[in-house]
Formats: sequence, C-alpha cells, structure tokens
Amino acid sequence: SQIELQKAVLDNPDLMKEGEVVTVLINTEDNAPLSVDLPASVVLQVTATEPGIKGNTATNATKPATVETGATVMVPLFINEGDKIKIETTKGLYKERVKE
Repeated sequence: SQIELQKAVLDNPDLMKEGEVVTVLINTEDNAPLSVDLPASVVLQVTATEPGIKGNTATNATKPATVETGATVMVPLFINEGDKIKIETTKGLYKERVKE
C-alpha cells in the first residue's frame, strides 16, 4: 500500500524517485512511521555534468553531476550526461556506471 511520508523521515530523500519501493516501520499505536529503509543503492540517470575529459580515467579526480531526482553527486571525470550510475543511498556516494 502507499502512504505519504515527510522528507524529514528519510536519510537521503533527494535520491528517491517516484514509485521507489522502501521498507517502512510503523508504530501500531498511532500508525506513525518510525523509520524508513531505502534500498542499499539506486540507479539514476545523469541529467547535467561537465563533459568528460579524455585521458583522465585513471585519476581519482571527481566532478559534480546532477541526477534525474535533482540530487548532486560527485562522480569520476569520465561520467557524461545520459549515463546511468549506481549511488549508495546511505552516504549518497557514486558506486559505478551502469551499462545497459
């Protein structure tokens, strides 16, 4: 079933897109949500970032990228607009590029 949650209850609400499945623990006395468990990671599409620089794939340098939910995540230089990336939801960190 669907319930409405306040953003304050979520650890990283900007990494959730509509329809995301989460686990909600509810207080049986007043039906108020106690906690929300997001999936360990989510796959989101990059909607805006600076162009990738050829030859910089071996360094640990990063750049900001905006994903489809509006969140900003630091990604490696080789990530481009349109790429899908896996993001760890607990810390909001880039994990890997997802090939389709």
